[in-house]
Amino acid sequence: MRIIFSRKGFDSAAGGGASPIVGGTPVSLPIPGGGFSRTTYGDLGLGALAGAASRGRLSADDLCHHDPMFRADGTCLFGQCGAAQTHLANQQVGMGDIFVFFGLFREEATGEAHHRIFGFLKVEGLIDLATCPDAVREALADIGHPHALGMHGRNDVIYCGRGSTARSAQPALRLTVEGGPPSLWHRPPWLKQGGLTYHDRPDRWLRGSRLQSVARGQEFVADIGRRQAPSDWLGGIIAAIEG
Repeated sequence: MRIIFSRKGFDSAAGGGASPIVGGTPVSLPIPGGGFSRTTYGDLGLGALAGAASRGRLSADDLCHHDPMFRADGTCLFGQCGAAQTHLANQQVGMGDIFVFFGLFREEATGEAHHRIFGFLKVEGLIDLATCPDAVREALADIGHPHALGMHGRNDVIYCGRGSTARSAQPALRLTVEGGPPSLWHRPPWLKQGGLTYHDRPDRWLRGSRLQSVARGQEFVADIGRRQAPSDWLGGIIAAIEG
């Protein structure tokens, strides 16, 4: 089994700021759209929040990349392509693996920016958009998934399965250490050096169960096999998201 720490939503480069926490609920703002998109921030009820987080550079009328797409029936659709998808394929990510989505958020009371887990997806299906039946692609396009509206790359796929977003900003979902820069994480005890892709450098693994996460990149894979400790941690994370 694999846990994929998947970076999504606004940050200083994509969107221009952190996503907000509103009334105790983290609200991940999709990155600006362009390309294949027909969904605006206004369509998602996020116009004012996108405007505030981007310092006025974005508005309700701007298109956004609505992905991952969390649906009312408790499922999630997540598209990936290019080098990021190649990395996931090389790590054999597939059925039964779990994406843990995180992003940059701003504390509601203090304004502190930090990394926080905001959702998950348990992979129950994988749709290859280059080879799937037209009817499947058209059904996904009908609900506005950007990866189904036009090919983003030759290896464009959509992962689908059970998934949801966090209802509250629980401390268990915060990755950044208290008072630290966003990229300095408190790592779970089971996560050891060599156990997370793109984090091979020894100087990233610090004393005090801290990890200096990489500045860029989207998909960081931890192959946990059948180990109980990471499975228990993941169960707690999902419970905190759904609680």
